Amino acid sequence: MNPWWHPDRFMRKVPYLQERARIFGEIRAFFDARGYLEVDTPALQTAPCMEAHIQGFRTELLSADRQSKRTMYLHTSPEFAMKKLLVAGLPKIYQLAKVFRNAEGSSWHSPEFTMLEWYQRGMDYKDMMEETADLVRHIAASSSPRKRGSRAEERGAAFVAGDSRFRGNDGKFCDPHQPWEKITVVDALKKYAGVDISNNLCDLAHIRAEARRIDVYVSPHDDWENALLKILMEKVEPRLGSPAPSIIYDYPVSMAALSRPKPEDGRFAERFEVYVCGIELANAFGELTDAAVQRERFLADVRLRKKVYGDDYPVDEDFLKALEFGLPACSGNALGVDRLVMLATGADDIGLVQAAPV
Repeated sequence: MNPWWHPDRFMRKVPYLQERARIFGEIRAFFDARGYLEVDTPALQTAPCMEAHIQGFRTELLSADRQSKRTMYLHTSPEFAMKKLLVAGLPKIYQLAKVFRNAEGSSWHSPEFTMLEWYQRGMDYKDMMEETADLVRHIAASSSPRKRGSRAEERGAAFVAGDSRFRGNDGKFCDPHQPWEKITVVDALKKYAGVDISNNLCDLAHIRAEARRIDVYVSPHDDWENALLKILMEKVEPRLGSPAPSIIYDYPVSMAALSRPKPEDGRFAERFEVYVCGIELANAFGELTDAAVQRERFLADVRLRKKVYGDDYPVDEDFLKALEFGLPACSGNALGVDRLVMLATGADDIGLVQAAPV
């Protein structure tokens, strides 16, 4: 087979890359029109993330005289740096960032990909749901017909621009202009898996029994959160996002990550995810602003990572200092741009929408 850069092979990518460039422009137009400031934060960070199951890339930063060095990481998200900018006084920011996650690779995953991340001070997480829907509809509506009869089309470019629906690999379609499904995690488990956790949060014996009943494998080493995630991945997620996008929200607080507990029901967190054609597109939070609670969560992640993988990441103390200084009430969202382009074009592999492979 010819190498990826051979013109006869590469030509198939061209219409996908043209659509990618168009979508980047529409993203910027959307946020610029709403008064957001585009920012660009460093990829090198003292900690790549704190999520126990995300693998970062480790490197070394040498001093100018090469006499000293410190361990650094490529960020898996620009979240920590962007929240520091909120503390510094910026009210509405967005970023199209290259991010890096090790041990990833599939038709929907790449170790290097583009993430759109945005934050607004004073925004409630339910308002963030509406803004996310506005963005996705804007991208879909802006699709323009592609010139027919091009050399790229003759060589097998699969998508037809001008269709505002999204398309998944399994033949599913998703129309973002239809009313979106909004469903809590508890209700989604009932509806799509027949599992009720409303009175059994963190009950490991119950979730194991339910997993066995619906034929989902849970290993002896899985804790409650991992068991629940397996049920969500196998029974719920594939059924989300068709014929319209789905927002699944109010995750159990043990799965809160960097989101805050719901003031009216502390068993759950202000977190939501967006699904299109069974694919996770975005992950959003009503952001946690309590430094002490965040530290406790970080340390719990360190312990879990040590237990599962035998290593750990340093805690970003500068981020916790920023929280202590005062992160204002805000919401934020992280959206996979490569996946958005794939869904907009019907691409069956993330490599089609990236100009060159890693």
